[in-house]
Amino acid sequence: MSYISHLYSIYFAPRGNVRMAELGMQIAQQYLRPTDKLIGVIGDAGSGKSMLIKGMFPGLELTNDDEGVNVRPLPILEMLDDPLGMGINKRGFSLFATPHTYHLDVRFEQGFTQCPELARAIMAALGKGKRVVVEHFDLIYPFLKREGSELPVNADLMLGVGEEVIVTRPDLFGPVPQDIANIVFKSIRYRKMVHSAEDITGYILSHGRPEDYEHADVKHGFVLCFKEKPIVSLDSIERKVQAVIDQDVPISFHDEEHINIGDVIYHCNAPRIHVRISGEIEGFTLIKDIPYDPVRKAYLIVGLVGRKEAPKIGTDIDKIERIY
Repeated sequence: MSYISHLYSIYFAPRGNVRMAELGMQIAQQYLRPTDKLIGVIGDAGSGKSMLIKGMFPGLELTNDDEGVNVRPLPILEMLDDPLGMGINKRGFSLFATPHTYHLDVRFEQGFTQCPELARAIMAALGKGKRVVVEHFDLIYPFLKREGSELPVNADLMLGVGEEVIVTRPDLFGPVPQDIANIVFKSIRYRKMVHSAEDITGYILSHGRPEDYEHADVKHGFVLCFKEKPIVSLDSIERKVQAVIDQDVPISFHDEEHINIGDVIYHCNAPRIHVRISGEIEGFTLIKDIPYDPVRKAYLIVGLVGRKEAPKIGTDIDKIERIY
């Protein structure tokens, strides 16, 4: 069999559950092979891992997610109920006839089951031809060992969710899960700053009314897409947003479609990805131009974080850099 070597692909982590699920579907279509049995997913709580998985594996029962679904007992642990080593549990049922795909969230399950036992269950499931989707894969990786080998078993397909979504197919030479973890846990702070700055900007632009624009992505920033050119003062909008940032206004989850910005309840399709207070947003600026994008067929307002000054349109903001 010939293999096409795939090191990694990077996507902007999209805003909102619908766009994240759509990205998951796209990743599954482009990268997932029928022979991929161990899928590792790495990222902070609330980063969108569960929705990405739901998009990749429609119908898969997640044992734990942001909606508070906790399946007990953990289904994959039944793989350890094989006293004779013949794939038959104590009740006489075949373990080969159990679900084809299992899911577990290692960080959550550590409160109930130790990592060595979780690792044994994962390896037992793989040995019976099951597919296992593991969230917080970096935590379990050191314990995944084949009998007679000291080398940990890496994922067939590994995904990291931070400011970007990283898709990689590890081989003997890496990358190892910690490589991906180092990237996504560092970059998630930008995603949180961006989402909060975007919603504060949106609230000021719309005066609290429903949005009349669509969302797009840029590195360390956000893009608001308008069908008609908005007549606004970008300097004034920037000053008003900065005033909110300077006041250290609390920002918190309200429900699945809203956040609290101080005393204001504001519609948000990504309510779990925010800074705790507005003062955590660093280096906010708006590009002082509203260009027309012929590809999107829209006028763009672009906001950035982590900047000392606003770049001009045409600057290589999305510059490609080595991933690690």
